[in-house]
Amino acid sequence: MTQAPAALAEALHRAALRLLRRLRREDDASGLSAPRLSALSVLVFRGPQTLGALAAAEQVKRPTMTRLVQGLERDGLVRRAGHPGDARSFVIEATSRGRVVMERGKARRVARLEGWIRKLPAAERSALGAAVAVMLGLGEEGATSRPNASTPPSSGSGPRPRRAPRPR
Repeated sequence: MTQAPAALAEALHRAALRLLRRLRREDDASGLSAPRLSALSVLVFRGPQTLGALAAAEQVKRPTMTRLVQGLERDGLVRRAGHPGDARSFVIEATSRGRVVMERGKARRVARLEGWIRKLPAAERSALGAAVAVMLGLGEEGATSRPNASTPPSSGSGPRPRRAPRPR
């Protein structure tokens, strides 16, 4: 039975939020707040960013991002570096310690997901695999303009899909 797009979108939104909330419990082990972890994630997985670009990626104002970055700097998780194209500016980049914090967090979340997935019957695991391919395609820019929307996107190393804003 095919669901109407509006109902499917509503169900997908609800499922994604529920799953992210459950996985967010794994982030408590990092000792960082969710906003700090999110900003650090952008720097680790997307690379160095200007303060403005980081604020835009996290959908916050520059003063808010300044405070988050200052806290991450105090914790030794990020540092400021000269901007490669503008000597008057700087970029913020993750330190080795920051990358380790994010990689460990990712490993905890993936392990938790793997545990849940292992408990699923084979048919549900197969259906989940197909759904993940479609979801990854939805997260890509221009997803609706793909020639064959039922074909999963390539698994190349394209940009990281934007994270949905957290409900406040």
